[in-house]
Amino acid sequence: MSAQDGEAPKAEVKKQLVINAFVESCSGHQSPGLWRHPKDQSSRFNDITHWTELAKKLEKAKFHGIFIADVLGGYDVYNGPKNLDAAIRSGAQWPVNEPLAVIPAMAAATESIGFGVTVATTYEQPYHLARRLSTIDHLTNGRVGWNIVTGYLDSAARNLGFTEQPAHDERYAVAEEYLEVMYKLWESSWRDDAVVLDRDRGVYTEPSRVREINHVGKHFSVPGPHICQPSPQRTPVILQAGTSSAGKNFAAKHAEAIFVAGHSPSVVAKNTKEIRALAKGFGRNPQNIKFLAMICPVLGRTEEEARQKFEEYASFGSIEGALALFGGWTGINLAEYGDDEELRHVQSNAIRSAVEAWSKSTPGVAKWTKHTVAQHIIIGGLGATVVGTASHVADEFERWVSEADVDGFNIAYALFPSSFDDVIELLLPELRSRGLYWDGYAAPKGTYRENIYGLPGQSGLLPDHPAQGYRWRAESNDK
Repeated sequence: MSAQDGEAPKAEVKKQLVINAFVESCSGHQSPGLWRHPKDQSSRFNDITHWTELAKKLEKAKFHGIFIADVLGGYDVYNGPKNLDAAIRSGAQWPVNEPLAVIPAMAAATESIGFGVTVATTYEQPYHLARRLSTIDHLTNGRVGWNIVTGYLDSAARNLGFTEQPAHDERYAVAEEYLEVMYKLWESSWRDDAVVLDRDRGVYTEPSRVREINHVGKHFSVPGPHICQPSPQRTPVILQAGTSSAGKNFAAKHAEAIFVAGHSPSVVAKNTKEIRALAKGFGRNPQNIKFLAMICPVLGRTEEEARQKFEEYASFGSIEGALALFGGWTGINLAEYGDDEELRHVQSNAIRSAVEAWSKSTPGVAKWTKHTVAQHIIIGGLGATVVGTASHVADEFERWVSEADVDGFNIAYALFPSSFDDVIELLLPELRSRGLYWDGYAAPKGTYRENIYGLPGQSGLLPDHPAQGYRWRAESNDK
Protein backbone atom coordinates (compact mmCIF):
# COMPACT_ATOMS: atom_id res chain seq x y z
CA MET A 1 0.00 0.00 0.00
CA SER A 2 1.34 3.43 -0.88
CA ALA A 3 1.05 6.63 1.10
CA GLN A 4 -1.66 7.67 -1.37
CA ASP A 5 -3.68 4.59 -0.34
CA GLY A 6 -3.76 5.82 3.21
CA GLU A 7 -0.52 4.49 4.72
CA ALA A 8 1.53 7.13 6.45
CA PRO A 9 5.02 7.51 4.95
CA LYS A 10 7.76 6.06 7.13
CA ALA A 11 9.98 8.59 8.84
CA GLU A 12 13.57 8.52 7.65
CA VAL A 13 15.84 6.80 10.14
CA LYS A 14 18.96 8.90 10.49
CA LYS A 15 22.36 7.56 11.42
CA GLN A 16 23.43 8.31 14.95
CA LEU A 17 26.87 9.79 14.39
CA VAL A 18 30.03 8.52 16.07
CA ILE A 19 32.16 11.51 17.04
CA ASN A 20 35.74 11.41 18.29
CA ALA A 21 38.22 14.18 18.96
CA PHE A 22 41.34 13.81 16.79
CA VAL A 23 44.57 14.77 18.53
CA GLU A 24 48.24 13.88 18.80
CA SER A 25 50.80 14.26 21.60
CA CYS A 26 52.31 17.31 19.93
CA SER A 27 51.42 20.94 19.21
CA GLY A 28 49.27 21.99 16.27
CA HIS A 29 48.71 18.47 14.93
CA GLN A 30 46.79 18.98 11.66
CA SER A 31 47.12 22.76 11.73
CA PRO A 32 50.86 23.58 11.57
CA GLY A 33 51.95 26.85 13.11
CA LEU A 34 48.76 27.61 14.98
CA TRP A 35 50.53 27.02 18.27
CA ARG A 36 51.59 30.68 17.76
CA HIS A 37 48.00 31.90 18.23
CA PRO A 38 47.64 33.54 21.66
CA LYS A 39 44.61 31.38 22.54
CA ASP A 40 46.13 28.07 21.49
CA GLN A 41 47.19 25.71 24.28
CA SER A 42 48.32 22.70 22.23
CA SER A 43 51.94 23.25 23.31
CA ARG A 44 50.88 22.10 26.82
CA PHE A 45 50.88 18.49 25.65
CA ASN A 46 53.74 17.61 28.04
CA ASP A 47 51.48 18.48 31.00
CA ILE A 48 49.24 15.64 32.21
CA THR A 49 46.44 18.09 33.05
CA HIS A 50 46.33 19.01 29.35
CA TRP A 51 45.00 15.47 28.77
CA THR A 52 42.82 15.00 31.83
CA GLU A 53 41.08 18.34 31.28
CA LEU A 54 40.43 17.43 27.64
CA ALA A 55 39.03 14.02 28.58
CA LYS A 56 36.68 15.47 31.20
CA LYS A 57 35.51 18.21 28.81
CA LEU A 58 34.77 15.77 25.99
CA GLU A 59 33.09 13.19 28.20
CA LYS A 60 30.78 15.84 29.63
CA ALA A 61 29.79 16.61 26.02
CA LYS A 62 29.32 12.85 25.33
CA PHE A 63 32.03 12.42 22.69
CA HIS A 64 32.47 8.74 21.87
CA GLY A 65 36.22 8.87 22.10
CA ILE A 66 39.58 10.57 21.80
CA PHE A 67 41.55 9.32 18.79
CA ILE A 68 45.28 9.81 19.31
CA ALA A 69 47.45 9.83 16.20
CA ASP A 70 51.17 9.09 16.32
CA VAL A 71 54.34 9.02 14.25
CA LEU A 72 57.66 7.40 15.11
CA GLY A 73 59.82 9.76 13.07
CA GLY A 74 60.05 13.30 11.77
CA TYR A 75 58.83 14.82 8.50
CA ASP A 76 62.11 15.12 6.64
CA VAL A 77 61.15 14.99 2.93
CA TYR A 78 60.68 18.74 2.30
CA ASN A 79 64.04 20.34 1.39
CA GLY A 80 65.45 16.84 1.78
CA PRO A 81 66.21 14.11 1.72
CA LYS A 82 66.71 13.65 5.46
CA ASN A 83 66.14 17.28 6.33
CA LEU A 84 64.13 17.84 9.50
CA ASP A 85 64.73 21.60 9.74
CA ALA A 86 61.32 22.70 8.48
CA ALA A 87 59.45 20.38 10.84
CA ILE A 88 61.66 21.24 13.81
CA ARG A 89 61.48 24.98 13.23
CA SER A 90 57.72 25.14 12.65
CA GLY A 91 56.72 22.54 15.25
CA ALA A 92 55.05 20.37 12.59
CA GLN A 93 54.25 17.28 14.68
CA TRP A 94 57.65 17.80 16.30
CA PRO A 95 58.39 17.18 19.11
CA VAL A 96 55.92 14.32 19.59
CA ASN A 97 55.39 12.08 22.61
CA GLU A 98 54.36 8.46 22.97
CA PRO A 99 50.54 8.20 22.97
CA LEU A 100 49.72 5.27 25.27
CA ALA A 101 51.20 6.86 28.39
CA VAL A 102 48.46 9.48 28.86
CA ILE A 103 45.49 7.12 28.51
CA PRO A 104 45.39 5.74 32.09
CA ALA A 105 45.43 9.29 33.46
CA MET A 106 42.52 10.28 31.21
CA ALA A 107 40.67 7.09 32.14
CA ALA A 108 41.11 7.81 35.84
CA ALA A 109 39.47 11.21 35.32
CA THR A 110 36.48 9.84 33.38
CA GLU A 111 34.03 6.92 33.24
CA SER A 112 32.71 6.33 29.73
CA ILE A 113 34.70 8.03 26.97
CA GLY A 114 36.89 5.74 24.83
CA PHE A 115 40.49 6.11 23.68
CA GLY A 116 41.79 5.12 20.25
CA VAL A 117 45.58 4.88 20.11
CA THR A 118 47.87 4.55 17.11
CA VAL A 119 50.55 1.86 17.31
CA ALA A 120 52.51 0.48 14.33
CA THR A 121 52.93 -3.24 13.66
CA THR A 122 56.24 -2.84 11.84
CA TYR A 123 58.55 -2.10 14.75
CA GLU A 124 57.31 -4.04 17.77
CA GLN A 125 56.86 -7.73 18.53
CA PRO A 126 53.19 -8.77 18.90
CA TYR A 127 53.75 -10.55 22.21
CA HIS A 128 54.96 -7.30 23.79
CA LEU A 129 52.26 -5.09 22.27
CA ALA A 130 49.51 -7.55 23.22
CA ARG A 131 50.61 -7.16 26.83
CA ARG A 132 50.73 -3.36 26.66
CA LEU A 133 47.27 -3.07 25.12
CA SER A 134 45.74 -5.64 27.49
CA THR A 135 47.14 -3.66 30.40
CA ILE A 136 45.59 -0.43 29.08
CA ASP A 137 42.28 -2.22 28.44
CA HIS A 138 42.28 -3.36 32.07
CA LEU A 139 43.20 0.06 33.46
CA THR A 140 40.51 1.82 31.38
CA ASN A 141 37.89 -0.85 32.12
CA GLY A 142 37.66 -1.73 28.45
CA ARG A 143 37.77 1.71 26.87
CA VAL A 144 40.68 1.33 24.45
CA GLY A 145 40.85 0.95 20.68
CA TRP A 146 43.93 0.16 18.61
CA ASN A 147 44.52 2.14 15.42
CA ILE A 148 46.63 -0.28 13.39
CA VAL A 149 49.19 1.34 11.12
CA THR A 150 52.15 -0.16 9.30
CA GLY A 151 54.21 3.06 9.26
CA TYR A 152 55.00 5.42 6.39
CA LEU A 153 58.06 7.44 7.39
CA ASP A 154 61.57 6.37 6.38
CA SER A 155 62.83 8.55 9.23
CA ALA A 156 61.12 6.15 11.65
CA ALA A 157 62.43 3.07 9.88
CA ARG A 158 66.02 4.32 10.03
CA ASN A 159 65.78 4.64 13.80
CA LEU A 160 64.16 1.27 14.36
CA GLY A 161 66.48 -1.18 12.69
CA PHE A 162 65.72 -0.63 8.98
CA THR A 163 67.55 1.36 6.33
CA GLU A 164 64.17 2.39 4.90
CA GLN A 165 60.53 1.41 5.16
CA PRO A 166 59.79 -2.18 4.11
CA ALA A 167 57.78 -2.33 0.88
CA HIS A 168 54.15 -1.28 1.27
CA ASP A 169 52.46 -4.61 0.53
CA GLU A 170 55.09 -6.47 2.56
CA ARG A 171 54.18 -4.31 5.57
CA TYR A 172 50.56 -5.40 5.21
CA ALA A 173 51.58 -9.05 4.87
CA VAL A 174 53.46 -8.70 8.16
CA ALA A 175 50.46 -6.93 9.70
CA GLU A 176 48.14 -9.76 8.65
CA GLU A 177 50.22 -12.33 10.50
CA TYR A 178 50.70 -9.88 13.36
CA LEU A 179 46.92 -9.71 13.84
CA GLU A 180 46.67 -13.49 13.77
CA VAL A 181 49.15 -13.68 16.65
CA MET A 182 47.34 -10.93 18.57
CA TYR A 183 43.96 -12.65 18.22
CA LYS A 184 45.43 -15.92 19.43
CA LEU A 185 46.97 -14.25 22.46
CA TRP A 186 43.94 -12.14 23.34
CA GLU A 187 41.10 -14.50 22.47
CA SER A 188 42.45 -18.06 22.53
CA SER A 189 45.16 -18.26 25.18
CA TRP A 190 42.97 -17.93 28.28
CA ARG A 191 39.51 -19.35 28.89
CA ASP A 192 36.97 -16.78 30.03
CA ASP A 193 36.85 -18.29 33.54
CA ALA A 194 40.56 -19.08 33.94
CA VAL A 195 41.07 -16.78 36.93
CA VAL A 196 39.24 -18.30 39.92
CA LEU A 197 40.87 -16.66 42.99
CA ASP A 198 40.01 -19.75 45.06
CA ARG A 199 41.41 -18.87 48.48
CA ASP A 200 40.46 -22.21 50.05
CA ARG A 201 42.38 -24.24 47.47
CA GLY A 202 45.11 -21.66 47.01
CA VAL A 203 44.44 -21.49 43.24
CA TYR A 204 44.69 -18.09 41.57
CA THR A 205 44.31 -19.35 37.99
CA GLU A 206 43.32 -22.83 36.80
CA PRO A 207 46.33 -24.07 34.77
CA SER A 208 44.04 -26.18 32.56
CA ARG A 209 42.35 -22.99 31.39
CA VAL A 210 45.51 -21.32 30.10
CA ARG A 211 47.28 -22.65 27.01
CA GLU A 212 50.06 -21.92 24.61
CA ILE A 213 49.21 -20.64 21.16
CA ASN A 214 52.28 -22.19 19.46
CA HIS A 215 52.22 -19.80 16.53
CA VAL A 216 54.90 -20.44 13.93
CA GLY A 217 54.71 -18.29 10.80
CA LYS A 218 56.81 -16.56 8.19
CA HIS A 219 57.42 -13.47 10.32
CA PHE A 220 56.71 -14.48 13.92
CA SER A 221 57.23 -17.42 16.22
CA VAL A 222 55.23 -17.00 19.42
CA PRO A 223 54.60 -19.99 21.69
CA GLY A 224 52.61 -18.03 24.29
CA PRO A 225 50.61 -18.11 26.42
CA HIS A 226 49.54 -14.51 26.77
CA ILE A 227 51.03 -13.05 29.94
CA CYS A 228 47.87 -11.06 30.88
CA GLN A 229 44.50 -12.41 31.93
CA PRO A 230 41.58 -11.53 29.61
CA SER A 231 40.77 -7.83 29.69
CA PRO A 232 37.21 -6.43 29.53
CA GLN A 233 37.17 -6.34 25.72
CA ARG A 234 39.84 -9.02 25.21
CA THR A 235 40.58 -7.54 21.78
CA PRO A 236 40.57 -3.70 21.78
CA VAL A 237 38.34 -2.01 19.22
CA ILE A 238 40.18 -2.47 15.91
CA LEU A 239 40.68 0.84 14.09
CA GLN A 240 42.43 1.29 10.76
CA ALA A 241 43.22 4.01 8.24
CA GLY A 242 44.73 2.48 5.09
CA THR A 243 42.98 2.98 1.75
CA SER A 244 45.51 1.40 -0.61
CA SER A 245 44.50 -1.90 -2.24
CA ALA A 246 46.26 -3.90 0.48
CA GLY A 247 44.94 -1.53 3.13
CA LYS A 248 41.34 -1.90 1.94
CA ASN A 249 41.47 -5.70 2.11
CA PHE A 250 43.07 -5.55 5.55
CA ALA A 251 40.43 -3.10 6.77
CA ALA A 252 37.52 -5.04 5.28
CA LYS A 253 38.63 -8.15 7.16
CA HIS A 254 39.68 -6.70 10.51
CA ALA A 255 38.57 -3.11 11.14
CA GLU A 256 35.60 -2.17 13.29
CA ALA A 257 36.11 1.52 12.52
CA ILE A 258 38.00 3.07 9.61
CA PHE A 259 39.49 6.55 9.55
CA VAL A 260 39.14 8.25 6.15
CA ALA A 261 40.38 11.62 4.96
CA GLY A 262 39.58 13.73 1.92
CA HIS A 263 38.61 17.29 1.08
CA SER A 264 35.20 16.28 -0.28
CA PRO A 265 32.76 13.36 0.12
CA SER A 266 33.36 12.27 -3.47
CA VAL A 267 37.00 11.53 -2.66
CA VAL A 268 35.96 9.22 0.20
CA ALA A 269 32.80 7.64 -1.24
CA LYS A 270 34.61 5.24 -3.57
CA ASN A 271 36.72 3.80 -0.77
CA THR A 272 33.78 3.45 1.57
CA LYS A 273 31.74 1.57 -1.03
CA GLU A 274 34.62 -0.68 -2.00
CA ILE A 275 35.55 -1.65 1.55
CA ARG A 276 31.93 -2.39 2.49
CA ALA A 277 31.71 -4.67 -0.56
CA LEU A 278 34.95 -6.42 0.37
CA ALA A 279 33.66 -6.96 3.92
CA LYS A 280 30.89 -9.20 2.59
CA GLY A 281 33.55 -11.52 1.20
CA PHE A 282 34.85 -12.00 4.74
CA GLY A 283 31.38 -12.90 5.99
CA ARG A 284 30.85 -9.55 7.68
CA ASN A 285 27.87 -7.23 7.78
CA PRO A 286 29.23 -4.17 5.93
CA GLN A 287 27.30 -1.85 8.24
CA ASN A 288 29.29 -3.16 11.19
CA ILE A 289 32.26 -1.17 9.91
CA LYS A 290 32.06 2.43 11.08
CA PHE A 291 33.66 4.94 8.71
CA LEU A 292 34.90 8.10 10.42
CA ALA A 293 35.86 11.08 8.26
CA MET A 294 38.44 13.60 9.43
CA ILE A 295 36.96 17.08 9.52
CA CYS A 296 38.03 20.42 10.98
CA PRO A 297 35.08 22.73 11.64
CA VAL A 298 35.65 26.45 12.13
CA LEU A 299 32.45 27.64 13.76
CA GLY A 300 30.87 31.02 14.32
CA ARG A 301 27.47 32.31 15.37
CA THR A 302 27.28 33.97 11.95
CA GLU A 303 28.90 33.12 8.65
CA GLU A 304 30.89 36.34 8.87
CA GLU A 305 32.21 35.49 12.34
CA ALA A 306 33.25 32.02 11.17
CA ARG A 307 35.00 33.44 8.09
CA GLN A 308 36.83 36.02 10.19
CA LYS A 309 37.96 33.27 12.56
CA PHE A 310 39.26 31.20 9.68
CA GLU A 311 41.19 34.11 8.19
CA GLU A 312 42.64 34.96 11.59
CA TYR A 313 43.69 31.37 12.20
CA ALA A 314 45.24 31.07 8.74
CA SER A 315 47.38 34.14 9.40
CA PHE A 316 49.17 32.20 12.14
CA GLY A 317 49.69 29.07 10.04
CA SER A 318 53.12 27.95 8.90
CA ILE A 319 53.62 27.47 5.15
CA GLU A 320 56.91 25.73 5.88
CA GLY A 321 55.25 23.42 8.39
CA ALA A 322 52.46 22.60 5.95
CA LEU A 323 54.96 21.70 3.23
CA ALA A 324 56.89 19.55 5.72
CA LEU A 325 53.72 17.64 6.63
CA PHE A 326 52.74 17.27 2.96
CA GLY A 327 56.18 15.82 2.21
CA GLY A 328 55.86 13.25 4.97
CA TRP A 329 52.30 12.30 4.06
CA THR A 330 52.99 11.90 0.34
CA GLY A 331 56.75 11.39 -0.02
CA ILE A 332 56.77 14.41 -2.38
CA ASN A 333 59.34 17.19 -1.93
CA LEU A 334 57.63 20.35 -3.15
CA ALA A 335 60.86 22.32 -2.64
CA GLU A 336 61.86 21.01 -6.07
CA TYR A 337 59.19 23.16 -7.73
CA GLY A 338 59.15 26.90 -8.35
CA ASP A 339 57.00 29.21 -6.27
CA ASP A 340 54.72 30.00 -9.23
CA GLU A 341 54.82 26.61 -10.97
CA GLU A 342 51.40 25.15 -11.83
CA LEU A 343 51.38 21.73 -10.15
CA ARG A 344 48.58 20.36 -12.33
CA HIS A 345 51.04 20.37 -15.24
CA VAL A 346 54.13 18.77 -13.65
CA GLN A 347 55.40 15.32 -14.65
CA SER A 348 54.80 13.69 -11.27
CA ASN A 349 51.60 11.61 -11.42
CA ALA A 350 51.38 11.62 -7.62
CA ILE A 351 51.35 15.41 -7.42
CA ARG A 352 48.95 15.83 -10.32
CA SER A 353 46.44 13.33 -8.89
CA ALA A 354 46.54 14.90 -5.42
CA VAL A 355 46.13 18.42 -6.73
CA GLU A 356 43.40 17.44 -9.20
CA ALA A 357 41.34 16.01 -6.33
CA TRP A 358 41.66 19.28 -4.46
CA SER A 359 40.89 21.39 -7.50
CA LYS A 360 37.61 19.50 -8.01
CA SER A 361 36.56 20.12 -4.40
CA THR A 362 37.71 23.77 -4.56
CA PRO A 363 36.96 24.87 -8.13
CA GLY A 364 37.51 28.58 -7.45
CA VAL A 365 41.31 28.29 -7.23
CA ALA A 366 42.79 29.58 -10.48
CA LYS A 367 46.31 28.23 -10.04
CA TRP A 368 47.70 25.44 -7.87
CA THR A 369 51.23 26.18 -6.70
CA LYS A 370 53.08 24.72 -3.73
CA HIS A 371 51.94 27.71 -1.68
CA THR A 372 48.33 27.04 -2.70
CA VAL A 373 48.74 23.46 -1.51
CA ALA A 374 50.21 24.66 1.79
CA GLN A 375 47.36 27.13 2.31
CA HIS A 376 44.90 24.35 1.54
CA ILE A 377 46.21 22.13 4.34
CA ILE A 378 47.32 24.77 6.83
CA ILE A 379 44.08 24.34 8.80
CA GLY A 380 42.79 20.79 9.00
CA GLY A 381 45.50 18.99 7.05
CA LEU A 382 44.39 16.42 4.48
CA GLY A 383 40.82 16.35 5.78
CA ALA A 384 37.92 18.67 5.06
CA THR A 385 37.84 22.10 6.68
CA VAL A 386 34.30 23.46 7.01
CA VAL A 387 33.75 27.12 7.86
CA GLY A 388 30.38 28.50 8.92
CA THR A 389 27.54 28.48 11.42
CA ALA A 390 26.48 25.36 13.29
CA SER A 391 23.61 24.96 10.83
CA HIS A 392 25.97 25.10 7.85
CA VAL A 393 28.47 22.67 9.39
CA ALA A 394 25.67 20.28 10.33
CA ASP A 395 24.45 20.44 6.72
CA GLU A 396 27.96 19.44 5.64
CA PHE A 397 28.00 16.55 8.11
CA GLU A 398 24.71 15.33 6.65
CA ARG A 399 26.10 15.70 3.12
CA TRP A 400 29.10 13.55 4.04
CA VAL A 401 26.80 10.90 5.49
CA SER A 402 24.57 10.97 2.41
CA GLU A 403 27.25 11.14 -0.29
CA ALA A 404 30.16 9.23 1.27
CA ASP A 405 28.22 6.82 3.53
CA VAL A 406 30.32 7.71 6.57
CA ASP A 407 29.11 6.92 10.08
CA GLY A 408 30.76 9.74 11.96
CA PHE A 409 33.71 12.07 12.25
CA ASN A 410 37.12 12.45 13.82
CA ILE A 411 37.16 16.16 14.61
CA ALA A 412 40.54 17.86 14.21
CA TYR A 413 41.18 21.18 15.88
CA ALA A 414 42.44 24.48 14.52
CA LEU A 415 42.98 25.91 18.01
CA PHE A 416 43.29 23.75 21.12
CA PRO A 417 40.95 23.55 22.98
CA SER A 418 38.88 26.41 21.49
CA SER A 419 37.83 24.35 18.45
CA PHE A 420 36.41 21.64 20.72
CA ASP A 421 34.69 24.27 22.86
CA ASP A 422 32.95 25.62 19.75
CA VAL A 423 31.89 22.13 18.69
CA ILE A 424 30.43 21.50 22.15
CA GLU A 425 28.68 24.86 22.47
CA LEU A 426 27.47 25.36 18.90
CA LEU A 427 27.57 22.20 16.80
CA LEU A 428 26.48 19.36 19.08
CA PRO A 429 23.16 21.05 20.03
CA GLU A 430 22.42 21.49 16.32
CA LEU A 431 23.21 17.84 15.59
CA ARG A 432 21.03 16.72 18.49
CA SER A 433 18.14 18.89 17.27
CA ARG A 434 18.33 17.02 13.96
CA GLY A 435 18.32 13.61 15.62
CA LEU A 436 21.91 12.92 14.56
CA TYR A 437 23.64 12.67 17.92
CA TRP A 438 22.92 10.96 21.19
CA ASP A 439 22.14 12.62 24.52
CA GLY A 440 24.20 10.16 26.53
CA TYR A 441 26.36 7.07 26.36
CA ALA A 442 24.63 3.86 25.25
CA ALA A 443 26.62 2.05 27.94
CA PRO A 444 27.57 4.43 30.78
CA LYS A 445 30.80 3.17 32.36
CA GLY A 446 30.86 0.62 29.55
CA THR A 447 33.47 -0.35 26.99
CA TYR A 448 34.50 1.59 23.90
CA ARG A 449 33.02 -1.17 21.71
CA GLU A 450 29.63 -1.03 23.44
CA ASN A 451 29.42 2.71 22.92
CA ILE A 452 30.68 2.79 19.32
CA TYR A 453 28.08 0.21 18.32
CA GLY A 454 25.38 1.41 20.71
CA LEU A 455 25.08 -2.14 22.02
CA PRO A 456 25.23 -2.45 25.81
CA GLY A 457 26.71 -5.80 26.75
CA GLN A 458 28.70 -6.19 23.50
CA SER A 459 32.16 -5.84 25.04
CA GLY A 460 33.73 -8.47 22.79
CA LEU A 461 34.06 -8.71 19.03
CA LEU A 462 30.80 -8.88 17.10
CA PRO A 463 29.64 -12.37 16.03
CA ASP A 464 30.48 -11.73 12.37
CA HIS A 465 34.07 -10.63 13.01
CA PRO A 466 36.61 -13.12 11.58
CA ALA A 467 38.48 -13.29 14.89
CA GLN A 468 35.39 -14.26 16.85
CA GLY A 469 36.23 -17.94 16.25
CA TYR A 470 39.38 -17.66 18.35
CA ARG A 471 37.45 -16.99 21.57
CA TRP A 472 37.96 -19.62 24.31
CA ARG A 473 34.69 -19.50 26.19
CA ALA A 474 33.91 -20.69 29.67
CA GLU A 475 31.54 -23.38 28.37
CA SER A 476 34.18 -24.74 25.98
CA ASN A 477 35.94 -28.03 26.69
CA ASP A 478 38.77 -27.30 24.25
CA LYS A 479 42.26 -28.01 25.50
